[in-house]
Amino acid sequence: MFRTNNRALTPVDVFANRIEEWEAVRRSLAAVVAQRRAADFDVEDVQHPRHNVLALYGVGGIGKSTLSQRIAERLSGAPGPEHWTALDERFGRVLPVRIDLSHQAGAGFESVMLAVRLALAEIGRPLAAFDLALARYWEHRHPGEPLEDYLRSHTFLNRYDRGGNLREQMASTVGELAQLVGIPGAALAGRALHAAVRSLRERGRNARALSGCRRLPDILEAEPTEETLAYAAHLLAWDLAQIPAADSVTPVVLLDTFEDVGDRVHRDLERLIQRMVWLMPNVLFIVTGRNRLRWDDQGLEGQLDWVGPECWPNLVPGATADPRQYRVGYLSPQDGEDYLSRRLVVDERALIGEEIRRVLVRRSGGLPLYLDLAVMRFLDLHERTGNAPAVDEFDAEFPALLARIFRDLSDEERDVLRAVSLFDSFSVDLAAAAAGLDRDSAVLRLTDRPFVETAPGAVWPYHLHELVRTAVRSADTSSEDRWSERDWRRAAQRAFDALGAEFERGGREPSRRVLLGCLRQGLSLARDHDLDLGWLADAAYAYVQDFVWEPIESGSSTNLDAPATALAASLSAIAQRQRQHRSLTAERLREVLAAGTLPAGLRELPIYFLAECERDLGNLTVSLEGMRAVADGGGRLAPDAARGILHLTRRLGHFPEAIAAAEGLGAEGKKERTVGEILWTQGSIGPACASFAQARDLAVDRRQHGEAALCQAYLAFSAAFADRARAIEQIDRADHMLRGSQARFAELQVTNARLLADAGHGSDLLDRATEAATLASHNGLSSCVAYAKFALCFHAAVIGAPDLLRTGREWLGESVRGAEFAYLVELTYFMTGEQAPADLPRARWIDGTEATRARWTGLVLDRRREISGRRGE
Repeated sequence: MFRTNNRALTPVDVFANRIEEWEAVRRSLAAVVAQRRAADFDVEDVQHPRHNVLALYGVGGIGKSTLSQRIAERLSGAPGPEHWTALDERFGRVLPVRIDLSHQAGAGFESVMLAVRLALAEIGRPLAAFDLALARYWEHRHPGEPLEDYLRSHTFLNRYDRGGNLREQMASTVGELAQLVGIPGAALAGRALHAAVRSLRERGRNARALSGCRRLPDILEAEPTEETLAYAAHLLAWDLAQIPAADSVTPVVLLDTFEDVGDRVHRDLERLIQRMVWLMPNVLFIVTGRNRLRWDDQGLEGQLDWVGPECWPNLVPGATADPRQYRVGYLSPQDGEDYLSRRLVVDERALIGEEIRRVLVRRSGGLPLYLDLAVMRFLDLHERTGNAPAVDEFDAEFPALLARIFRDLSDEERDVLRAVSLFDSFSVDLAAAAAGLDRDSAVLRLTDRPFVETAPGAVWPYHLHELVRTAVRSADTSSEDRWSERDWRRAAQRAFDALGAEFERGGREPSRRVLLGCLRQGLSLARDHDLDLGWLADAAYAYVQDFVWEPIESGSSTNLDAPATALAASLSAIAQRQRQHRSLTAERLREVLAAGTLPAGLRELPIYFLAECERDLGNLTVSLEGMRAVADGGGRLAPDAARGILHLTRRLGHFPEAIAAAEGLGAEGKKERTVGEILWTQGSIGPACASFAQARDLAVDRRQHGEAALCQAYLAFSAAFADRARAIEQIDRADHMLRGSQARFAELQVTNARLLADAGHGSDLLDRATEAATLASHNGLSSCVAYAKFALCFHAAVIGAPDLLRTGREWLGESVRGAEFAYLVELTYFMTGEQAPADLPRARWIDGTEATRARWTGLVLDRRREISGRRGE
């Protein structure tokens, strides 16, 4: 209104529906009403757990106060948001009392109690027990000052004082007391009132006759301080419980801005308010604030009267029964769109265009404060130029957003917030280490803040709301204690070292989730702050020793001028080869090597996996050169490179040399799997399966779950040649072990196992083999392509289909490059007892051609007999 001279522009007050929060209010109110009406409810029971607090908390600027106001209005009978379900008759009469506890409002506990009592004056009847205590308190605390004058002059209480009902009701109660003790009502003040109370104490029966509350005499006799006034809340609850059912009422006290009640050291006001809540179980309290209520925390014993999960079972994290604690959610994309489209209107048309609305909603992350600030920025830019601003004019962050967050934090909490903005996710230990603190208190306070999200069960359970994190890292330019570039780098180094300590605590076989978390966050810190790689080298090798291949983000796709970016790009490419053609991975690894920024101890990583890609692509000569370079270097991947050389030898059909080399591999070179890969080609299916099973079990023992799944896939593939029933079991087990992993070769090998298991069964194997080969080709896995074609040939041999076998051989021949995979074509002739063409390169079989031929012929005959036996049955 005051930022433009444009009379056609209409600012509209927009409120998000908050349907979930309103439904929580309805459920909570229903629970309190049901408890109050229960036959066994005893308002004087001060020992049982309490279930009368609904806490709605969330980050500043998210609309909690507006929500509190709308709830109060709706409970009072005023029309609410159109999607809010109305209260029905089962709730009975509801009386809302909304109290702003902010520092600006200046409410103390006395004001809170007076506000509640003033609002309850609408009931239209004296609340005798409490009113006696209040009269006693007032005479002691405000001698000579009439309550009427005080209420008239007290701005905070004016809104609750409606027509002097309280004064009339208190006068009625005092008059009744005067009759009991025989003192004129007009004289019942000051010492006379104290004497009357003492007289009641001495004649307890008469006191109970006045109200019937057994704790009234004790409270009236106690020193009338604010402490006693808080206990007098019990009397108010008792009075409410005496109202006949037909006239009963359920008060709902809404306490807003609860974060201003106290801090984690001085909880005096909070203690009094909590006492009021505990002693009024027939009242629903709706607390709104920035922080979660911690009344369930046993550590607050001594600061508050009733603490712990036994006292407040519904306030503990994870509670499911209402009333309980709710984080006030960020706005949904639909709510954000609605807000921006209705906030500024010209001629009933949204001033902010659809494209900008979409961008702002996405950037806001649901934070209403960001949308508010964006609306103001849009209006300023629009009025300055007369045109709608461009989308890129909203790229800047809003320092005001950060200032709003920082104003509620101590100096230590600010440092922790800056430190944890370096992490994607963090724990208390990581946060304290990154902030350079030797104690956790500031971290624990920060994790209670609503802009810190929690993911139970995660390795590091906390993370900042992304918009807040971005603002801290990019918009902290005006705060007095802002960090310099050197401060940020020192914090980044501390964070990096803390992650390294987490990784090293896992020893040689860290948890996969810890490894990935350390690797991803460590790479990001090293890249963004130009840190030495340090422990990242060990983590990188730990990552590639398994075969699970969860994605590792590489950050920049082109900039490889720093070791961290080059390492990230290498690991990302190595992982992505499971989801893209091997040629793309090979190209990226060549770029990394050409950049020359990786330290010497890490260069073998891209060299080895580039050689693997070249092998899969059928470039055997280039692959062999890379494998030999790694093997000769004697580094960590030398055993894998030795096995890679052996694989190349096997693909050429040089089996005696391959089996001899396999014996020297050892556990690090995955000897058992390699032996199995050789033995199945010889038709020695039983020994091959035994080798794969042993390899799988060893990998499981070493917690190398990706390697174990790969061995299981090979086991299923080999078993499918000989024993269909066993093969189906092994295939199912392989599927289970591969679930959730990214191991494309193993997945395709299981697909080929299904083809082999179905050889001789069904008539669709040509189509299925074609589909499997095409999928393998799209991934650049030449061996899986050849195995799919070979499975079709096995099927043709089993069913005795010479035309299909001829087609399969021709198709398989397309995979043969020189001697590579020629042994598979030769095996198709062994299956049928035929002679292979003279121009086909011959393999060197471990125990000779004839013995190998006999085993493969036997496998075909066994499958035929198995099919024939089934038909005979």
